[in-house]
Formats: sequence, C-alpha cells, structure tokens
Amino acid sequence: MISSIFLAAATTVPATPEWNPTVAIIISVSCLVAVLLSFKIEKPLVGAKLPILPISIPTFIGAMCFGHVVGIGIVLGLTNIGSL
Repeated sequence: MISSIFLAAATTVPATPEWNPTVAIIISVSCLVAVLLSFKIEKPLVGAKLPILPISIPTFIGAMCFGHVVGIGIVLGLTNIGSL
C-alpha cells in the first residue's frame, strides 16, 4: 500500500523527459567539459594515474560526477522551459 506522503509528493514532481539521444548528447558534452576543466585544478595528478588521460582516477571520477550533475541540471532546466 502506498503511503499518503508518497501520493502527496507524486503530485508535486515536475515532468522529466524520457531518455533520448538529445539527453545523451547533453550529458556527454557536459561530462567532456568537466574533464577539460579538470586540467585547470591545482593538482590533477594526485593518486593512481589513468593510462589514457593525463589525469588521475579520482580526478576523472570527480569530473564525471560533476559533469553528470551539471548535465542533469541542464536537462531539467530545458524541460522546465519547454525546449526539450
């Protein structure tokens, strides 16, 4: 049985888009920008190094997390204004 609190919260949740190629491109580009910005941090090579990129694994994971958060914000913002 669904609690009345969940039912009340379900009516206030804004519309979110389904996954499509546009959403994927927005998330991918924001992650790429976050990785490129990670080269500007003071010590990007602290920790284990990635063999492909000249940054460390913790820096890469942090950049990907930040990119996803920014991308989600962009997607929800564009959905809210009706552009997506």
